[in-house]
Amino acid sequence: MTRGLPPTPQPAPVPTTWLGVCGWPIRHSRSPEMHNAALGAAGLHAWRYLRLPLPPELFAAAVRALPARGFAGVNVTIPHKEAALALADEATPLASAIGAANTLAFRADGSIEADNTDAPGLLDALPPGHAPAGRRALVLGAGGAGRAAVHALVQAGADVLVWNRTPERARELAEQLGATAVGGPVEADLFVNCTSVGLGGDPDEFKTLPLTADYVRAGSCLVDLVYRDGGTSLLAAARAWGAEVVDGREVLIAQGAASFQRWTGGSADRDAMRGALEMTRP
Repeated sequence: MTRGLPPTPQPAPVPTTWLGVCGWPIRHSRSPEMHNAALGAAGLHAWRYLRLPLPPELFAAAVRALPARGFAGVNVTIPHKEAALALADEATPLASAIGAANTLAFRADGSIEADNTDAPGLLDALPPGHAPAGRRALVLGAGGAGRAAVHALVQAGADVLVWNRTPERARELAEQLGATAVGGPVEADLFVNCTSVGLGGDPDEFKTLPLTADYVRAGSCLVDLVYRDGGTSLLAAARAWGAEVVDGREVLIAQGAASFQRWTGGSADRDAMRGALEMTRP
């Protein structure tokens, strides 16, 4: 009787390393498509990036539980960026200076480090000819993204103004980061929308912002951190007024590439990220 050959040993399955983006709401986020494309391009086939819908009351406890569940890190978006900094065990000098974090990295011992890639991502996405140094910039919004934008632009040498629906928040942020709070529309060379206006898709919602053709003039640049397929109505209006515009997806790619490098130690394929965003719909 012939004995069969012993079964060929099978390699042990490679455990999945998880990444994600935390926010509330989060359904609109295109970060999973973008990061999964970059992970695939880098050959990191055992890595996956997810949406993590976390209401504010659950955010801290849920994030602290992620390292034990195989997560290497997460991005953080509205409304958690300041809370993300507060819960971290350590923070980079940049995140501490801004007062908000959009990137958390989980160490082997379960501790959490906070960083902010929003600030360098914004500067990276600005088009040639619109360097902030010596120019006036108006930042709309005083949340976590607004804090990053103000810090980045101040450090880059701009004269930075801040507007927020709640004037007290604009004044507090301005005092902390070396900017000036304003209560209404002003002329500027660079405008950055860091509010959630446009996220819901209302084509007229941008009219609640202090921006009109009288202030957003030809030759200026407007960056909208909100992104939608085909661009937001704010971008369309700014383009019609003669401004050069930057879609929020370009800022998303720039900050995402920096987060990717922090988590994986490698460079992200920005063309793969951009291609994934072009194929998705908000």
